[in-house]
Amino acid sequence: MPGAGYQVPTAATWLGTGLLGIAFILFPCSLTLEVSVGKAATITAVNGTNVLLPCTFSTCMGFENLHFWWTFNNSEEFKNLIDGTVKNEKSEPKIRSNIDPARIEMAGSVKEKKNNISILILNLEFSDKGKYTCRVKNPKEKNAQHEATISLIVVDKLVKVDNTVTIIILSVVGGLIGLLIVIMLIKKFITFIIKKTQEKKKECLVNSSGNDNTENGMAGSKAEQKATPKL
Repeated sequence: MPGAGYQVPTAATWLGTGLLGIAFILFPCSLTLEVSVGKAATITAVNGTNVLLPCTFSTCMGFENLHFWWTFNNSEEFKNLIDGTVKNEKSEPKIRSNIDPARIEMAGSVKEKKNNISILILNLEFSDKGKYTCRVKNPKEKNAQHEATISLIVVDKLVKVDNTVTIIILSVVGGLIGLLIVIMLIKKFITFIIKKTQEKKKECLVNSSGNDNTENGMAGSKAEQKATPKL
């Protein structure tokens, strides 16, 4: 018999647990923190312009007092750029430190489930070339931490890619494919004409053979009539 304070699970409890398990199977969702900087691993920008470094996070557990920070490193140095927190889903990021407020700005929003903590770097310099890492720590997930890195290349000007060779190759390939299709269509048309011609010849031969048999039958019948003996 159960001891004092022990509660036997009710049918509703078992049902709720079962439905929750089914929901996780049918609608899989990551319970751990995830951070993404987009599909592009490298961004190329022109010196003197502004560039957006994207970063979003996601978690099915929700978050409270989420901690985020951006770091920069290249072959010469490593430094923290910006550090901040987000109280909850209804709050905007709060910046605790910024190494260069005149050139680094928050560009994301957490409200409406955007979970965006991107930054904007103003007036790019060649020294800004390097790797930028977006790091996030969520106390609600036992301080689970995740990060994602994006590389920035700063150039004097964007080089226009010459696609002439590519266009020529695609044109030649397209022309060959088109020619092959035309040849196949012509082949099918000729095959169709030959088949119809053969069918007509066969039909003519059948009709001619039938006519010959009819004429031979009529001639034989007349011969029999002439050969009938007199009484």
